[in-house]
Amino acid sequence: MTRTKTPAIATRRQNSNSRKTAERRVLVISHSHPELTKGGAEIAAYNQYAALAADAPETTWFLGCSRDATGQHVGAVFSQPFGPQEYVYACGGFDWFNFSNMDARFPDEFRALLQELRPDEVHFHHYINIGLEAILHVREMLPNCRITMTLHEYLAICHHYGQMVTKPALTPCHGASPRKCVKCFPEKAPEDFFLRKRYVDRFFELVDDFISPSQFLAGRYQEWGVSSSKMTVQENIIRMPTIPPRTVAQTDLKSRPLRVGFFGQISKLKGINVLLAAAALLNVESDLGFVFEIYGDDSGQPPEFQQDFRDGLKKAGLNVIYRGPYDRLTVGHLMSSLDAVVVPSIWWENSPVVIQEAQACGVHLLCSDIGGMAEKIAAAPTTGTLFPVGNHIALCDALRQLRSRMGLSPPSIGQQLTRQVSAGVNV
Repeated sequence: MTRTKTPAIATRRQNSNSRKTAERRVLVISHSHPELTKGGAEIAAYNQYAALAADAPETTWFLGCSRDATGQHVGAVFSQPFGPQEYVYACGGFDWFNFSNMDARFPDEFRALLQELRPDEVHFHHYINIGLEAILHVREMLPNCRITMTLHEYLAICHHYGQMVTKPALTPCHGASPRKCVKCFPEKAPEDFFLRKRYVDRFFELVDDFISPSQFLAGRYQEWGVSSSKMTVQENIIRMPTIPPRTVAQTDLKSRPLRVGFFGQISKLKGINVLLAAAALLNVESDLGFVFEIYGDDSGQPPEFQQDFRDGLKKAGLNVIYRGPYDRLTVGHLMSSLDAVVVPSIWWENSPVVIQEAQACGVHLLCSDIGGMAEKIAAAPTTGTLFPVGNHIALCDALRQLRSRMGLSPPSIGQQLTRQVSAGVNV
């Protein structure tokens, strides 16, 4: 049976032995550093490091990775640009199919770092960039070191960026097998996927504990072959500044639009097209009772997607405002002014940080009804509403029902246009 722990207890007591937590030497490893990229996995990893370092600042370290677009080294193998307890590995070549680090300099340099730090526990939050072989290096250099791995998506199971959606349709995949996987990757043979799993298994067997932020993701990995005795379900740690009073709740205006926010990476898999389609439908139907505010970045997406996103903004109408990238330290302030946050992802999300943030802010959630999203709302049904994944019409219905429950009525056309012009909406 899969174990479940709360974040605070699990973070400080996990893998405890006779030594006090403050005396333990812990190295947290991620595929990136929050100063370099703002993905959920590296933020979760750094939050864990910060929580541990608060108790033991001299015996807790963080190791992130930096990848140059050319795949070449940038400077020294390891550097410390962000502080004496934080390391950055300048990545070299990487085999993305087998998660193998092809950097000839890495093994000796990494082993030397392990020998210098001598951690009692190494906690991996990823193995891309640094490579699965890093697990073996830890085991051979430090035989008594406890190795923990937090799983953030389905990378070991699915070659499609660990998202478990089919190519090219992007429909949810319900299970991997060599013969199913070649349908998405016809350039590969079933034997390639069979050997890939055997290669990953070799290193996963060296891991003492796996952590999954959702029961759903834990279940998928257990079906794939990870022992349930090694698996613990534990939510990610989030760090949020003081949450201001909800500005929306302070107004008595009932003739106003429902303010809805989208936060996170702007991509197809995050469901931005579902949100824009819903906004466009409401615009066609002249329903002025909603304002959609999009916070996120699409700069890492292919140029054709960026153009499609800009075109979608225009079709969605005056009720959609693109705010651009945001700093997570301001998310409490941003969410406090909203009525709802939409998480319309079309893949089996594990545990989106935005759900934790919205719940902490007391903002209603509207989420796709699959994966970790459905699990989080089922655990706290008063905090959110589920709608069928990918169904923009159902999202419109859910929005209208929420508006009705809140007793709001759409503003007049004159009020709406005045508000949009003053807000500087995309026209």
